[in-house]
Amino acid sequence: MQRYLLRRFLMAIVTLFAVSLIIFIMSRAAGDPRHIYLDDYSTQADWDQLTLNMGLDKPYYQQYGIFIKDALSGKFGESLSEGRPSMEIILERLPATLQLGLAAFLFSVVLGVPLGILSAVKRGGVLDIIGKVLALVGQSAPTFWLGLMLMFLFAVQLEWLPPYGRQERTSIILPAITLGWFYVAANLRLLRSAMLNVLDSEYVKLARAKGVSGKAVIWKHALRNALIPVLTFAGITLGGLVTGSLVVETVFAWPGLGQLAVKALIGVDYPLLQAVVVVFTLMYVICALLVDVMYAYIDPRIRYS
Repeated sequence: MQRYLLRRFLMAIVTLFAVSLIIFIMSRAAGDPRHIYLDDYSTQADWDQLTLNMGLDKPYYQQYGIFIKDALSGKFGESLSEGRPSMEIILERLPATLQLGLAAFLFSVVLGVPLGILSAVKRGGVLDIIGKVLALVGQSAPTFWLGLMLMFLFAVQLEWLPPYGRQERTSIILPAITLGWFYVAANLRLLRSAMLNVLDSEYVKLARAKGVSGKAVIWKHALRNALIPVLTFAGITLGGLVTGSLVVETVFAWPGLGQLAVKALIGVDYPLLQAVVVVFTLMYVICALLVDVMYAYIDPRIRYS
C-alpha cells in the first residue's frame, strides 16, 4: 500500500508539472496582454514599463521558472488585471466552486444510485422504463439548455428560486441540479448495468437457493460488488463536478473558479489563468487518489503492492 501511494504521489507531481507547462505555453500563445492595458495613444515608454512590470522582457524559460517558484511557495504571482496575488483571488472564489461541486455530487449520488438499484431490481417494470427515460434525457440534454429551462420555469415563471448569484441559501439549488443531472443519469445507467451483471452471477443464484432473503442478496452481496465501477466513476464525477463547472457558473452567474477562468482567459491574465488551472488539476488528482485508496475497503480482493 505504501509503495502504491508513493507511486501515485509521484505521478501526481509529474502531472501537475506537465499541466503547468502546457498551460504556460498555451497562455503565451493566446496573445499579447499588453494590448488590453494600452491603446494607440500609449508611448513607447509606457510599453517598455508595462513589459518590465509583467516580466515579459525575460526569456520564456525564465518566465516559467518564476511561475514554478511562485507556485511552490503558494503565491502563483500577481494577477495582471486586479493587481493582487492570484492565490488570494482563488481562495475568495474556491468556496463557491467547492459548494457547487459537492452539492451537485450529492444530488447525483442520492438520486442516481437508488434509481439504478430500483431499475435493476425491477427489470422490465415501470420503474425500469422510467429510469431508462431519465438516463436518456439526462445524458442528451445540453447543460446550458437545461440550466436556462430550469431558470425560466422555477425562477421566472413560478418564482420559487432565485435565478442567479449566490446571495440566498436557495441559490445553490438550480446550479446544483443543472450541473449534477448528467451524472445522475450516468450513475443510474452504470449501477443498473453492474447490478444486473451481479444479480445474474452464480454466487447470487446460490445464495438465493440457500434461502437468503431478497434484501440480503441485494444489499449485502450484489450492491457491494456492483459498487466497484460506480466508485471509479464517482471519483471522476467529483473531480469533474468541482473542476468542470465553467458553463454552469457562467449561466447562473455563480462566483466560482470556472467564471474566474473565463475572465482570466478573456483578459489574457497569465498568472491568474495558470493558477486556476493548476488548482483545478490538483483537486482532480486528489479526488482520483482518494478513490484508488478506497478500493481496498470496498473490495477485499484488491491489494496494492
